[in-house]
Amino acid sequence: MENFNIFIRSIFVDNMIFAYFLGMCSFLAVSKNVKTAFGLGVAVTFMLVITLPINWLLENYILKPGALLWLGDEYKDVDLSFLSLIMFIAVIASMTQLVEMTVEKYSPTLYASLGIFLPLIAVNCAILGGSLFMQQREYGTIWTATCAGAGWGLGWLLAITAVAAIRERIATYSKIPKPLRGTGITFIITALMGIAFMSFLGIKI
Repeated sequence: MENFNIFIRSIFVDNMIFAYFLGMCSFLAVSKNVKTAFGLGVAVTFMLVITLPINWLLENYILKPGALLWLGDEYKDVDLSFLSLIMFIAVIASMTQLVEMTVEKYSPTLYASLGIFLPLIAVNCAILGGSLFMQQREYGTIWTATCAGAGWGLGWLLAITAVAAIRERIATYSKIPKPLRGTGITFIITALMGIAFMSFLGIKI
């Protein structure tokens, strides 16, 4: 039940876009088309689901103080936590290459649509933010970390797809003042949706 609560909170209450505004660069650039936005959202979700368990294992069995106790009592005082950031980034970069090769092979159209933003998943702060939140909140099991990653990924997917759908509708049916076209109206939509998502804070999960 606790893992389910964390999963739901990660989607709605702790939404990466609307609560923490993480991953805004690719969010703003790719949310012009629903199909492309959905594809990037799926890729980000996959990355969070894969990297959080791996980074949880690194954190709990290698990096944090006393994590190497399983090697013997002489390692009980070893603290490799100063390597956390670089190790997390290395895992994310490696998984990004895997995702890029997979998308290029099985969906060339989506690969062409995403362009430079697919390899830039490696520097998407929403993915690194997930690992750092996992570290900060000290999740007790790898399953809890996976549920949190899946929730954050689906929340990011929900956010970028919803905003892309709204932008498509507005571009078709609304006459936007010239100074607000593009990024300007996207910031306004994102801010309003962020306020709307704040209503989930009142839900006891």
